[in-house]
Amino acid sequence: MTKQVQQLDRVIIRFAGDSGDGMQLTGDRFTQETAAFGNDLSTLPNFPAEIRAPAGTLPGVSSFQLHFADHDIVTPGDAPNVLVAMNPAALKANIADLPRGADVIVNTDEFTKRALTKVGYAESPLEDGSLDEYRVHSLPLTSMTVKALEDFDISKKDAERAKNMFALGLLSWLYHRPTDATVRFLELKFAKKPEIMKANIAAFQAGWSYGETTESFSVSYEVKPATLPPGLYRNISGNMALAYGLVAAGSRSGLPVFLGSYPITPASDILHELSKHKRFGVRTFQAEDEIAAVGAALGASFGGSLGVTTTSGPGISLKSETIALGVATELPLIVIDVQRAGPSTGMPTKTEQADLLQAMYGRNGEAPVPVVAPCTPSDCFAIGLEAARIAVKYRTPVIVLSDGYLANGSEPWQVPDVDSLPEITPGFAEAVEGEDFQPFKRDPDTLARPWAIPGTAGLEHRIGGIEKADGSGNISYDPANHDLMVRLRQAKIDGIARDIPPLAVDDPSGDARVLVLGWGSTYGAITAAVRRVRSAGGRIAQAHLRHLNPFPANIEEVLRSYDKVVVPEINLGQLALLLRGRYLVDVIGYNRVRGLPFKAEELQTALQDVIDS
Repeated sequence: MTKQVQQLDRVIIRFAGDSGDGMQLTGDRFTQETAAFGNDLSTLPNFPAEIRAPAGTLPGVSSFQLHFADHDIVTPGDAPNVLVAMNPAALKANIADLPRGADVIVNTDEFTKRALTKVGYAESPLEDGSLDEYRVHSLPLTSMTVKALEDFDISKKDAERAKNMFALGLLSWLYHRPTDATVRFLELKFAKKPEIMKANIAAFQAGWSYGETTESFSVSYEVKPATLPPGLYRNISGNMALAYGLVAAGSRSGLPVFLGSYPITPASDILHELSKHKRFGVRTFQAEDEIAAVGAALGASFGGSLGVTTTSGPGISLKSETIALGVATELPLIVIDVQRAGPSTGMPTKTEQADLLQAMYGRNGEAPVPVVAPCTPSDCFAIGLEAARIAVKYRTPVIVLSDGYLANGSEPWQVPDVDSLPEITPGFAEAVEGEDFQPFKRDPDTLARPWAIPGTAGLEHRIGGIEKADGSGNISYDPANHDLMVRLRQAKIDGIARDIPPLAVDDPSGDARVLVLGWGSTYGAITAAVRRVRSAGGRIAQAHLRHLNPFPANIEEVLRSYDKVVVPEINLGQLALLLRGRYLVDVIGYNRVRGLPFKAEELQTALQDVIDS
C-alpha cells in the first residue's frame, strides 16, 4: 500500500501514561532517533516524584514532550500536535493542553469502567463526543502487542510491558524516524535477557508494520533535517552537559576532579555520569549526607583538587555553613544547585528558579560568592567550564544555578574542539627560600590568595573558619583587620565583573523602548516570545544574564537605555528585587511558579501588553 507523505516544518509530540508504562524511555528513544536524523529539537520530561505513583491516577501520570523541526527552535513547544495516551488518566491529565485538530492516539485496552471511574469519567470520552474536535485514533495497543508476541516464551505481563515499544514503532513509522539505533539499544539493554530483548524488538517492529499496513493512518509525515553549522553533534541533557563540562575543566586545568555528592532529585544524574569517568582523573564520593558531601569537596580543594558538590535547593541550605567556610578559607569550590520547586521538599521533579536569593545571601556574615546560570541544556557544558575558571582563578566557591527543566531537557550540542576550550591555570604557590610564606598575600589583579598544597615544605600555614590577619593568615580578632578582610573578599568578587563579557543586547531595529531581561532556563521561552512579537511588528530588545554575581559591568547602562524592562522569572521576582535595589530601575516582573517552564504564547501576550501600554 502506498500512502501519502505530507511535509511538515515542525511537530510536537507528547507521550503520556503511568509511571510504569515506560514513557520516559519511549520519549528518549524517539528523541535519540530524531537527533540522529538531524532535526533541531527540544524536550520536556515530566514525571511524578514517587518511584511508582498510584497506577491509573492523575498524580501517577508521566509524560515526555518532544518538539522537533527543520529549523532552529528554542522550546519544547507550548501545545502538542500529537498526544499518545496509554490510559484514561493520561488522556484526562493532558487533553486540555491540545489545540483543536490535534491527533490523539489512545490505547483503548485501558479504557475499562474501573479505570474511567478512577479518574472521574462518568462515561468514556471515546464515546461521549467530548473528543470530537480532535482526530482520535482508538487503538488496542496492549492487545495488539500481546498478539504480536504470542510466539515468544515470555509471560503475559512481560508482553504487555512492551506496549511502549509498539507505540514507539508506530510513531517512528508515522514520522519517518530511523530505527537501527533503537534496535541496537534494545539489544544492549536486554543483553542478559535474550527472550525479553527479542520480544521488545518484535513489538517495536510490529508497531512500525502496523503503521505501514493499517487504514487508520492514511498519511505519514516527514520533517526534514535542520540546517545547522557543520560539525559533530550529539543530543545532550543539561545534567550530562554539566558533567562533561567538569571533566573538561579537569583536563584544561590539569587538576583531578573530586565530586562529593549526596543523591537528590534532580541533580543525581551528574553524580551518576561523573562516576563513569575515572579514566579522566575524576573521583566521585557518595556521602552519607549533604554536609559531609560539601565538606569532602572543600577538603579535596584544600588538597589541590578541583572540588565539586552537586545538590538542589534543600541541600544548599544544609551546605551553607561549609560554603561560607570556603569563602573564609578562600579555596576553589564548585557548588551546583539544580533548582526544583520548593519550599522544603516541595515538588522534587518540577522546575523553579527560586534559589537565586539563597545563592546570593544564604550564608552567615558577609560571605559573597560568584553565581552563574546556564540558559540551555547544552550551555550547561560551557557554564561548568566557566565556574571552574572563576573558582580557580579567584580562589572562591562558585554557585551554578541550573534547574530541573535544563537538567532533564535535551537538545543538539555541537561537540567542541578540545583545543579551543579555555585553559585554566591553577598557579599553585611555591616556597621562596629565605621568605616566610604569606598565605593571605593577594594577587594585585585578582585579589586571590595563594593556593598552597598541604605538605609542601615552606608553605605551612593555618587554615579554618576563624578570621585571619591580612597577609600573614594568623588568627585575628582585630576590628580593623576584620573590616579590611570583609571588604577585600567583597572586592575580589566585584572585580570578576572586569573578567566577564559585557551584557549583550539583541535589538535589531535599534529603536526598541522595551527590554526583556532573563536569566537561566527562561531563555528559550523568552527568545520564542520575542520572535513572535517581532513577527507581529512589535519592537522589543532582549538580553540574558549568565553571570548573576557579579553582574556584567555594563548592566546599569543597558537597563537605563530602555523605557521599560520586563523580567520574567519562575519565582516571585528575585532578580527583579536585586535590580531594583541595586540600580533603582523600576523593572516589571512577570512571575509564574507552577513547576513548569513558561510558554512562549503567554510571554508573547505579556510582552505585547507592555509595548502597547
